[in-house]
Amino acid sequence: MKTLIKDLVSSVMAVVVLTVVCCGIYPAVIYGVAQTAFRDKANGSLIYDATGTNIVGSALLGQLFTGDKYFNSRPSAAGNGYDGGSSGGSNLGPTSQKLNDAIKDRIADYRKKNGLKDSDQVPADAVTASGSGLDPHISLANAALQTPRVAKARGLSEDKVKALVKQYTDGADFGVLGDPGVNVLKLNLALDKTK
Repeated sequence: MKTLIKDLVSSVMAVVVLTVVCCGIYPAVIYGVAQTAFRDKANGSLIYDATGTNIVGSALLGQLFTGDKYFNSRPSAAGNGYDGGSSGGSNLGPTSQKLNDAIKDRIADYRKKNGLKDSDQVPADAVTASGSGLDPHISLANAALQTPRVAKARGLSEDKVKALVKQYTDGADFGVLGDPGVNVLKLNLALDKTK
């Protein structure tokens, strides 16, 4: 009986100590380091409006933009579109007729919206969703095809819009991983501030 009580007390003490360390001390230390060293990233890389008080989005999440004066994001398969709570792909594969029909429709819409000919190539990221459905970037090719439309709608020179595209292009990670991409939210917000 003494062994049972001793083992029970040891087990309870181990649970108490591990609970304090794993659920109290460790999270507090990690939170403190994150808030000190990586404040922006730890808080979701939030982007604020011109007043600095209202959150308009995150640099890490795509959003839906409509209208000719905005660069359009990748299509989204997350929930009803760009729903962070339903992040994920459509799970439709290359043999899916539903996916093939959707891509054909998106290609036709993209060409029409951007004044392209029926024979012009369309970048894959303009007509397919990312794995998460929340990718905030578009390819440089996609941005280049949208530039004339956006410049015309805003009454800006294409050179001015190209300069903004270049400014909001994120390079490959570590200089070699992945392709450069244009952050659509940051770019569209910069365009709204441009006179």
